[in-house]
Amino acid sequence: MKKRMNKGILFLFAMVLLSACTEYMPKPRGYFRIDLQEKSYKRFHTEGFPCSFEYADNVSVVKTSGVEADSVWVDIIYPQYNARIYGTYRKVDGNFAQLSEEAYKLVYQPHVSKAEGINTSFFSSDEHKVYGMLYELKGNTASNIQFAMSDSTRHFLRGALYFNASPNKDSIAPVVDYIKEDIINLINTLEWK
Repeated sequence: MKKRMNKGILFLFAMVLLSACTEYMPKPRGYFRIDLQEKSYKRFHTEGFPCSFEYADNVSVVKTSGVEADSVWVDIIYPQYNARIYGTYRKVDGNFAQLSEEAYKLVYQPHVSKAEGINTSFFSSDEHKVYGMLYELKGNTASNIQFAMSDSTRHFLRGALYFNASPNKDSIAPVVDYIKEDIINLINTLEWK
């Protein structure tokens, strides 16, 4: 009888062990939830800056003098996302081809080795004489979006989005899309003075 009881207990113990063994699935790596803020737009129209555009009301815009005498810098700062659009305005004085080439090189040369692809979109507004390109750099690149706009005779504006963090396309993708809307709005509302 004792032998039978020991076998029963052993059998019950084995059943408990076997039923407790299930396949283990590790949780996928996750990222913090990013709450994207509601936004509306207001006009950037300041003395000493040769163009105006709309920007989101939840950011700050800082204008500074550029290194070259014919340049002015404007930074659009997203402190809540640790991001910044660095903008450079240059006066065109017979150097449109040079400025275009510089903008092209700043998109392709430093990023082509890391980029999984570069999508380009052409923008044009005959009404405001604004023409240019938007570059979307896919992958873990230092800059995810860049643009260059001009009227080809007097004005040239170039911008690049950077995050103050190591690039990780999966974690910043929602913020890149959010800021991309602002950049497209900036392009569509850009007017030269």
